[in-house]
Amino acid sequence: MAVQGSPGLNSSSKTITQVNALGRMNNTNVPGFILMGLTDSEEIRQVLFMIFLLIYLITLLGNAGMILIIRLDLQLHTPMYFFLSHLSFLDLSYSTVITPKTLENLLTSIKYISFIGCFTQMYFFSFLAATEIFFLSSMAYDRYVAICKPLHYPVVMSMRLCHTLIIGSYMIGFTESLVMVLCMNSLHFCKSNVIYHFLCDLTPLLALSCTDTHDTEIMLFILASLNVMVSLSTISVSYGSILSTILKINSSSGKRKAFSTCASHLLGVTIFYGTTIFTYLKPKKSYSLGKDQVASVFYTVVIPMLNPLIYSLRNKEVKNALTRVIEKSEGSRQFK
Repeated sequence: MAVQGSPGLNSSSKTITQVNALGRMNNTNVPGFILMGLTDSEEIRQVLFMIFLLIYLITLLGNAGMILIIRLDLQLHTPMYFFLSHLSFLDLSYSTVITPKTLENLLTSIKYISFIGCFTQMYFFSFLAATEIFFLSSMAYDRYVAICKPLHYPVVMSMRLCHTLIIGSYMIGFTESLVMVLCMNSLHFCKSNVIYHFLCDLTPLLALSCTDTHDTEIMLFILASLNVMVSLSTISVSYGSILSTILKINSSSGKRKAFSTCASHLLGVTIFYGTTIFTYLKPKKSYSLGKDQVASVFYTVVIPMLNPLIYSLRNKEVKNALTRVIEKSEGSRQFK
């Protein structure tokens, strides 16, 4: 899905010069940006539009459905599904920040986004991604307590602790994303306004700055590294303890049952962290537009669709809850 050339740049640049200068910020001469998207081929854009639209609709239905089922079924009012409902909300929001604008750009020849719009998209994208990182850590800790300390689970994983972990994740994501955007806002953009990407992300924006970005890059790398290291450490320790506990279980059925309770989460963690680390935690010299775009499509568009499928298709409790909700709904309809 690499960008295949850059036709339309001249017309895009002419359009930008006609945009009102009221959008200018931070002493920059760039009132807005052109998102070059994934390809300049009309036929491929139409195909991608249909694929992305289908994925987005599945994402909306899947995540909204998960939230609704967990809210309606009392048997799912547990810490595990409390975290899962918030993860679904994050994925729903995450996809909505990126996909609608991407769909719009796939239908238009001039893919303009204002300066404020670009930085707003980048902020919410960073905020939701950082928050999800710590959500996944909280879910790993929940599985650790459930498997390694089952007798203490109701006491340890109280709703007070669950709310604390959720609020803490949101606050960390909010603060770190604010710092990132403020660092980016200190840069000046006075040359090209063409972003060779389909979203306003850190790396392509840094490449457009006409000021020294060394200090900003170091700050952003430190923040991203801390996020991943803290979260991965929590997840690694949790699953190391879980694996040790599972191996001590004598019966094979007991091992399968214990592993099945965390298999979905482990799969979701692997997919999310694999694409995130590939995209952000690597040397600048190894940056590849085509590879990074494919990875970006995966974690911004595909993963929010996959999460509800991963957690529902591999989870009997969710399937049973869906059956109960449908039966209850049909029963209410017949009663009326």
